[in-house]
Amino acid sequence: MDTQDDPKPQPPAEPGPDDCCHSGCTWCVLDLYYEDLERYRIALAAWEKRHVSARTEGKARRR
Repeated sequence: MDTQDDPKPQPPAEPGPDDCCHSGCTWCVLDLYYEDLERYRIALAAWEKRHVSARTEGKARRR
């Protein structure tokens, strides 16, 4: 598998220390960040699984 066809997921940008106003917003930037971070971790685990599988298959074919 070509990594250009399946680029590694990138983590979301972490909010800065002044991005949260600490007023209990319904859609707090920190809540949104943690949701994005969870999606990133899931996507990264799936990407790593695909790439480990592709490397293993490539080694088996070379034998």
